[in-house]
Amino acid sequence: MNQETKIIGLDIGTTKVCTIIGQYNENGILEITGVGTTPSRGLRRGVVINIESTVKSVLKAVEAAEMMSGVEIHDVYTG
Repeated sequence: MNQETKIIGLDIGTTKVCTIIGQYNENGILEITGVGTTPSRGLRRGVVINIESTVKSVLKAVEAAEMMSGVEIHDVYTG
């Protein structure tokens, strides 16, 4: 992949953590290049109860998406 802007999605849910990586192609269409999911740990009813477990879950999902896409994620903003 080249150095164009990548679009990163991160969903931290009570049951699973999902990461998705995409990039717009030359036709302006968003192509998904990597996806990673892992069971969510350290959360209960949407509240973090164990930050270390939650961080490990996020890292596993991010690493899986990075591996699939061949891109290293440096920054993610969540809301």
